[in-house]
Formats: sequence, C-alpha cells, structure tokens
Amino acid sequence: MTTQLLLRYDSFDQDTHDSHAEDRANAGLTQLQMWREGTGTRWVLFGVNDVARAKAWVDKETGLGHGPAASHMLETA
Repeated sequence: MTTQLLLRYDSFDQDTHDSHAEDRANAGLTQLQMWREGTGTRWVLFGVNDVARAKAWVDKETGLGHGPAASHMLETA
C-alpha cells in the first residue's frame, strides 16, 4: 500500500509554499499534484515516506498558524 497526504489550504501563497519545500522533503513528503478550487483554495497531494514525520510536520505547521485547513492521510486500496 502507498500512503498519501491530501491537504486543503483555504488561503494559499505560492511563494511561501515554494519556500517550505525543503521542510516538506525533510518530513518525508513529495508533492505529487496541486489543484485550485475557486480563487483561493488549494488542494495539494503528497506522497508520504514516513507517516510519523509527515503527521508531525502537519501538527507543527498548524501550530504555527499557517498549516492546512484540513488534512487527510490516505492509503491506496
């Protein structure tokens, strides 16, 4: 099975997102896809190499106030 992380951002800044690429990589995340919904919402899908590190990264980002509005850890069926 493959684990993926789907994040929803209600407010999104591409430059900030790009500047945090190394942090995401260190958390075992690889960006696979990004979708835009309406004018501000973004959905971002990541491949997950380490579930615990990925969850810790989401918790840290949320605690700092710039994390996703929603996160979903998914496994292929």
